[in-house]
Amino acid sequence: MTVPEEAAGERIDRFLGGSATAFSRTRVQRWLEEGLVLVAGRRVKASHRLLGGETVEMAVPEPKPTELAPHPLPLDVLFEDGDIVVVNKPPGLVVHPGAGSEEVTLVHALLAHCADLRGVGDCLRPGIVHRLDRDTSGVIVVAKHDRAHHALVEQFSQRQVRKEYLALVWGTPAPPSGTIAGPIGRHPVHRQKMAVVTRGGREAFTHYEVRAAGTDISELLCRPTTGRTHQIRVHLAHIGHPVWGDPVYGTGHRASHRLPIKPSRQMLHALRLELRHPATGELLAFTAPVPQDVADARQALGL
Repeated sequence: MTVPEEAAGERIDRFLGGSATAFSRTRVQRWLEEGLVLVAGRRVKASHRLLGGETVEMAVPEPKPTELAPHPLPLDVLFEDGDIVVVNKPPGLVVHPGAGSEEVTLVHALLAHCADLRGVGDCLRPGIVHRLDRDTSGVIVVAKHDRAHHALVEQFSQRQVRKEYLALVWGTPAPPSGTIAGPIGRHPVHRQKMAVVTRGGREAFTHYEVRAAGTDISELLCRPTTGRTHQIRVHLAHIGHPVWGDPVYGTGHRASHRLPIKPSRQMLHALRLELRHPATGELLAFTAPVPQDVADARQALGL
């Protein structure tokens, strides 16, 4: 293709990962690293700035069919059409496998549910555009083809998706509503954990609102505008109100013995997801019903 004059000054990865192609910026960056993209006949880095008028050649590799075997599981499908499938993920289910993992995941179940998911995006994460932690329940959207995948990835990266989470936390934040702003990166000592860091982190913002305040546990509605790993859990722990039942960021509370029940997992639920349909542009909103364990906990705690 020939770079239009109005694209002068734009990064090559942004140009190819935008309206110029149907591919995500992440995939374009990977192809740039592999030397599959040439600008004016030479290899360039993802940060290369275009001049306008150059010729760009891109050798798009054939999609790698996933080697994952479909595994039927009962799925709570909230919405499905030819472009996307929206699922209410139960707690305890990992979204996608890691390299070398043989654990059955949501991806395995989705491959059994819709066979055309193969080859969409990453070979280990076909169709996946965002994640929920293993023990976080709730709404998750999956793309069923590359065009939908690209459009959804763009919405998430441009922070155009509205996400709402229900969280039961220790104590009651003051003020009762606000925004937690703190860059998130690897914990400087415990590398398997994330933390709010002073250097090397990525900006992160979580808005919260107290919906019900209890003696020891309160209910919050959280709206993250960024999507960092463990973001809500890390941010709430950072302000001294970790998610109840969180085995990584919420341990060591002396009031545990006073509570009428013990949580079986972290009390965090992806309640609502609002986005634009990747094909029609229609604004859609999906709500995942509050799971029984969270509802039972709220009742026992009087929330």
